[in-house]
Amino acid sequence: MPIPMTKNGYGKIKEEIARLKKIDRPKNIADIAEARAHGDLKENAEYHAAKERQSFIEGRLKELENKLASAEVISTRNLSTEKVVFGTTVLLIHSEMGEEKKYTLVGTEEADLKEGKISVQSPLGRSLIGHKVGEFVKVVTPAKTVEYEIIKISIE
Repeated sequence: MPIPMTKNGYGKIKEEIARLKKIDRPKNIADIAEARAHGDLKENAEYHAAKERQSFIEGRLKELENKLASAEVISTRNLSTEKVVFGTTVLLIHSEMGEEKKYTLVGTEEADLKEGKISVQSPLGRSLIGHKVGEFVKVVTPAKTVEYEIIKISIE
């Protein structure tokens, strides 16, 4: 099943793969060799930590390569800002509290709330899709129902 992804998200995964292969993996191999040189491997904490790190690196590489293999890069270059769709950035105002929030709708693999990137599969993302500036959107979450007004839709 294809994983929707922005070009930027695809690029970040490629960068992480390159870092793991060119920097982290070779450093880890050197750490294992150095730990081996210390002798008895049964009680060698450095060796066991390095082997554990090697396992993490290889697992992460497989995970990232699988994501790239099933990624469907969706171009945001020619998107309309008439309504909320995958890849658009939305400026919202919380109806009760009056605070502004800004989110970019991305695929599940790219979602990062700290960066203002929410998944189109999230309750808020699903609620926003297809709506226009000036419309009110109710977001139902397990904890509560919140209402936002869409102030602006843009491409960033």
